[in-house]
Amino acid sequence: MKRAGQIVLTPFPYTDLSGTKLRPVLLLRPASNHFDDWLVCMVSSQVQQAETGLDEVLTQNDTDFAATGLKAASVLRLSRLAVLDGAMLVGSIGNIKDDMLMRLRQRLADWIIAPLQ
Repeated sequence: MKRAGQIVLTPFPYTDLSGTKLRPVLLLRPASNHFDDWLVCMVSSQVQQAETGLDEVLTQNDTDFAATGLKAASVLRLSRLAVLDGAMLVGSIGNIKDDMLMRLRQRLADWIIAPLQ
């Protein structure tokens, strides 16, 4: 059963829609009450690409890192979102704690309503 806060594998689209890559994503929340669609953010081991003040970097030193199922330091890319059909979600590898999920959702909301610079 899917739930917000899970890290799952899925084919994630490139931004130019030229293809996809099987990669982990974080389930942020269901995107619909009528369909099995999920708002997700990409998870990447390319931590140097993290957007300061938006993305979240997880390292092996974080107390809850083992629960994520990730193999290396990674960035939760709130700057790379997609809405995906739940049928595309291949399998769960781990999860983040509810307090981190709420913090990430709030950070995303604050970013959306912030004035453009």
